Amino acid sequence: MGSHSHMHTPQGQRPAGPQPIPGVDAIIAVGSGKGGVGKTTISVNLAIALSKMGYSVGLLDADVYGPNIPLMMGTSATPRLVGENQIEPLEAHGLKVLSVGFLNPGDKPLIWRGPMLHQIIRQFLEQVAWGQLDYLIIDLPPGTGDVAISLIQTVPLTGAIVVTTPSDVSLQDGRKAIEMFRQVKVDIVGLVENMSSFVCPHCNQEIDIFSKGGGARTAEQFGVPLLGQINLDPDVRQGGDQGKPVTLMGERSSHARPFFDFAQKVIDRTQEIKAAGGEDVIQVQ
Repeated sequence: MGSHSHMHTPQGQRPAGPQPIPGVDAIIAVGSGKGGVGKTTISVNLAIALSKMGYSVGLLDADVYGPNIPLMMGTSATPRLVGENQIEPLEAHGLKVLSVGFLNPGDKPLIWRGPMLHQIIRQFLEQVAWGQLDYLIIDLPPGTGDVAISLIQTVPLTGAIVVTTPSDVSLQDGRKAIEMFRQVKVDIVGLVENMSSFVCPHCNQEIDIFSKGGGARTAEQFGVPLLGQINLDPDVRQGGDQGKPVTLMGERSSHARPFFDFAQKVIDRTQEIKAAGGEDVIQVQ
């Protein structure tokens, strides 16, 4: 027996590596290989859909270069400090929300380097009074840079969603994002194709502005689920611009419905990943 004793962590030592956030059940990062694919729209509407389906949800805007969540959620108050140096998230549309934009109001771009980014991400995850959450949705900056890596080192992600559009350039960048998450051993919840088609409001004709079926092909090629195809819908953009995301209309609305279907797939996939204990993804590189 004694020969195995070196396997145990000495008592009182904090184990190295990512630390779970107490009370938070699933942490889902939303990423994309490039900007301009509507990643924040997807994050915000996913979070609201989950909340309307009865889950307690937090939304963290970790897009330090272009925090759009304050605009989309229609809130820009400054978070309060509570207790021992804990930040209290704002409440908006039934969610707990925190954004870099709350701490850096206005349009000043943040010129931050790696170590500073790492620090703020750690703070947002470790010093925030998130309370009990079923889902914490994290909106990452576009690309595969420092913030994504910091996040992965700080908390154990349940999984990542990759957002793409049907254009070839966007799909190529989506593939890079899938590869990045795989390399750092994060489960891929799946791929969501945004701006899939445009349905003409006058003649109901479906117009493929960017080309067709790219997301499905990419998902198949990488062996990841296609979680949804969200059409290019002026109501979705307008809702975001006005701080009233389209999902607030509920799942009976034809504009919001695709986000609820997408949210259900995210729930199912999250359960699958948890049931598998994350073991199905650790492929030997």
